[in-house]
Amino acid sequence: MTYPRLIIDTKKIKHNTETLVNLAAKNGIEVAGVTKVFCANKDITKAIIDGGVKYLADSRIENIIKLKEFDLPKILLRLPMLSQADEVVEYADISLNSEVKVLEAISKSAIKQGKIHGVILMVDLGDLREGIYCGEEIFSTIDKIKDLKGIELLGIGTNLTCYGGVIPDENNIGRLVNIGKEIERRYGIKLQIISGGNSSSVYLLGSKALNGVNNLRLGESLVCGTETAYGKRIDNTYNDAFILEAEIIEAKTKPSVPTGKIGMDAFGNTPSYVDRGIRERAICAVGKQDLDDTSIIPLDEKIIILGASSDHLIVDVTDSETNYQTGDIIKFKLKYGSILKTMTSAYVDKKII
Repeated sequence: MTYPRLIIDTKKIKHNTETLVNLAAKNGIEVAGVTKVFCANKDITKAIIDGGVKYLADSRIENIIKLKEFDLPKILLRLPMLSQADEVVEYADISLNSEVKVLEAISKSAIKQGKIHGVILMVDLGDLREGIYCGEEIFSTIDKIKDLKGIELLGIGTNLTCYGGVIPDENNIGRLVNIGKEIERRYGIKLQIISGGNSSSVYLLGSKALNGVNNLRLGESLVCGTETAYGKRIDNTYNDAFILEAEIIEAKTKPSVPTGKIGMDAFGNTPSYVDRGIRERAICAVGKQDLDDTSIIPLDEKIIILGASSDHLIVDVTDSETNYQTGDIIKFKLKYGSILKTMTSAYVDKKII
């Protein structure tokens, strides 16, 4: 066995995907399955395809390239870089955009490659990440791009919660839908896609707030079984499709508070500690280079996570009914942040089941 090791249950991921796809379908919404969190792994991608997603979506063109063997339309989620216009057109069918300069470059590349590239124009509804913030700028942007060759305006979209933490609701999603209607009225076109956000919009499924939306870009809800507006579990989903196994490299009894004057840790932070007295502590061979120690959950509920350095995860095993020793394995459920880091880390072995 090679540790640390990530065990990935694709049947659970497929089940979660089916659950979300069916929920969305009841609202007339298709799902774009976001492959970013698992780095476009082929087996996991197949699981979400089997679960019913209609598009594959990723923020990185490197991952979009990995997806070329799959027949579904590919969406580049992060706004394209000017320097990657040729790759975007070659490997992605659709991209999210907000800059005319970039769209002009994509147009030139599409003409050169003999392709029509689909565009979703992003609207900033207040979260202050990507998208056009001012309403009239949306229409002036369309005025500039509507005659560009090689691109087709497929629709509009928005992103919420990822930066500003703004919760999607009937008001801001309603604004997006109304902007889409005004675009259709002004330009005499029919938009194919009204993309109403990510897994933070899942909690609105079944309500009238998503009326007029026909696309959601879902990643965390598929792999973790949670919506991201309030962090609640979604009924009939699994939250343990990704299990991390880490090996103990030291098991000793030590004080719970360091001895000496406290300064900065390896990451420039000044840590604080809870004095629990003398405790049994274990160090696992995995660290912040591989995971986010604030988004892992020990399967042994009696274990307390104390913290991590680059290569060491330190846990308190005093209250556990298991007598942990060096060489033993501790298992953890992972939240989104740690799935992203463990899948990206070259130092974590991956096993698909």
